[in-house]
Amino acid sequence: MRWSFFASILLLSGALPQRTIRADDPPDGPKRIFKDEFIENLSGEWKLTRKIRGKEVENKVKAEWVLNHQFLQLHMKDAADPPAYEALVLIGYAHADKKYVAHWCDTYGGKFSAVGSGKRSGDSIDFVFQYPDGPFYNTFTWDAKTKGWVFRMESQSKEGKRALFAEDTLRRP
Repeated sequence: MRWSFFASILLLSGALPQRTIRADDPPDGPKRIFKDEFIENLSGEWKLTRKIRGKEVENKVKAEWVLNHQFLQLHMKDAADPPAYEALVLIGYAHADKKYVAHWCDTYGGKFSAVGSGKRSGDSIDFVFQYPDGPFYNTFTWDAKTKGWVFRMESQSKEGKRALFAEDTLRRP
């Protein structure tokens, strides 16, 4: 009786360790939170410089963990007031598929929102977004020396050639 009373107190106070993941637990779900040292490098606040169609624009980016640490949310916002461009991007990981996922929503609306997936290769993740007119690529590359990121966005022609759409450089403010 005493043991169950004290165990209840400890459990309610959070002093007992949480249940560990067992081999028979599903590969994805609330017990398999997304902890990734590589993506953790993207967490925090950034100054984003975008080169697009011969222009250069400034954006601010705030990246923080959300939804039980399942996603790193990037909130990109044009430095102009009011912003000409704004996006919310959720980066997660599908453990069963061993793939990163990116949910991209921006000021272009629902028709152009998309979910991409990609695998890490070295210091890059090449996200592929499938659109009716062909795939669109956004390669996130971490530069450990400068402690910054480059996001290279490319469309793909029917012949399979990639063409640069835009390039983002992220640096700490």
